[in-house]
Amino acid sequence: MNDTRAIDVIALVREDLRDFAGYRSARREQSAATAYTVWLNANESPWSNPVDLDAALNRYPAPQPELLRQRLAALYAVSPEQLLIGRGSDEAIDLLVRALCRAEIDAVVIAPPVFGMYAVCARLQAARLVEVPLVEAQIGDGTKAWTVDLDAIAAAAIAERAKLVFLCSPGNPVGATIAPEAVRALARRLAGHALVVVDEAYIEFAQTASCASLINECGNVAVLRTLSKLHALAGARIGCLLADAALIDVLRRCQAPYPVPAPCAEIALRAVQDDALAQAARRAETVRAERARMAAALARMPRTRQVYASEGNFLLARFHDADAVLRSLLDAGVVVRDMRAMAGLGDALRISIGTPEENTAALAAIAASAAPERAA
Repeated sequence: MNDTRAIDVIALVREDLRDFAGYRSARREQSAATAYTVWLNANESPWSNPVDLDAALNRYPAPQPELLRQRLAALYAVSPEQLLIGRGSDEAIDLLVRALCRAEIDAVVIAPPVFGMYAVCARLQAARLVEVPLVEAQIGDGTKAWTVDLDAIAAAAIAERAKLVFLCSPGNPVGATIAPEAVRALARRLAGHALVVVDEAYIEFAQTASCASLINECGNVAVLRTLSKLHALAGARIGCLLADAALIDVLRRCQAPYPVPAPCAEIALRAVQDDALAQAARRAETVRAERARMAAALARMPRTRQVYASEGNFLLARFHDADAVLRSLLDAGVVVRDMRAMAGLGDALRISIGTPEENTAALAAIAASAAPERAA
């Protein structure tokens, strides 16, 4: 790790947390992976619970399960020291805001419409929120996408003394991606000013490359990844932050003592072995094919105003009478995300890509919303 880069990124951390020791849990002092056989240091029960059939839960888990950390680091092409495992991406977002932003002084820049947790975490920390809205752009015959104004984001971050810039690629709920070279240029403009965080929760469904490779070039780039989407482990709550090792070290000291339950770590480790990854890749291909099928079908429907190009496992669409469309979907037992409360999306719904059968059911319900008896 380059020492200058480490100094640069640590300068963005709240001064009172740069040398913060945090809570040193029993498992940080001595790893359970050692040869010790008698554990009397953590006030745990020496007996397992009778419902714990594997007799594995009476001991505290490793704060950062080492085998999982190594495997995820290999998967994301970073070093283990550049990776922090947490309870979904949400925990990493919260840690970043708390560790970098002083309440009522520092700012967080976001580009709405976007994932709501960035704003929630900023508010909880009393960090100022600066919004630089996305822009709709025509990209083809009747096709629109959303773009991020990186020049405006850079100007706002510097003017508003932002410590964090959150970018979502593919964007949720808009589905648009940001090229790594554009992120590199933004990070260089904001060196010494702000950390650029790229949320790649949906990157496996896109053709755009990950920004993880930028971490070794730009100390002020961080990347969020998750096993919740492609890897089908939303209930396990396993997410990662990829960043400069010095920043990871600070955040680890700010993190809860035991963030990853042992059963979740074990199933996650199995989910990133070669056979499971191969199946996930096949499912990603199915999602991309179904996404294209649904987008084309939606575009032909009379209720549809606009279907946006998407690189995620979802589509954002505007509708003539979105309320009628939503009622028809719910009547058919199909639940989608109502986006109408979000600024600029007063007629929009976000539709996740399900199985082919589920997608067909959703399309049928949307088509039914335009039937004469419902439209009357």
